[in-house]
Amino acid sequence: MEDDSLLESFWAVTRRLRERTRITLEPWHVSPSQSRALSVLTSDGEIRLSVLAERLHIAPRSATEVVDDLQHRGLVERKPDPTDRRATLVALTPAGAATAAAIREARASEGERLFAGLDPADRTELARILQLLRDAR
Repeated sequence: MEDDSLLESFWAVTRRLRERTRITLEPWHVSPSQSRALSVLTSDGEIRLSVLAERLHIAPRSATEVVDDLQHRGLVERKPDPTDRRATLVALTPAGAATAAAIREARASEGERLFAGLDPADRTELARILQLLRDAR
């Protein structure tokens, strides 16, 4: 019974995070997958579309749709790959970089609100446990 309660609590927190993320992203009119793509491009710089799909853990076709939407909004651009003329690189535009930075700041603030009720020791312990779960295979 305790495991069911633990699982249900975990799912409740997950649902709460998803809802808060959706609300947090509203000012920029981006989806969570578009936000993740902006984040990957911020950390990785310009990369091939296939690499972006791998990093987002989505099908290449889905990555193409995400990039199409972001490109239409002027947040990313496609460039030819100088090392392989058949490949395409995806890169943030200045507007995309600014949007990614604003989203990162808003999400950090939202995270602080979510974890504000935890004392430093609880935060450290939660981080440790979540890393164990994240890294478990």
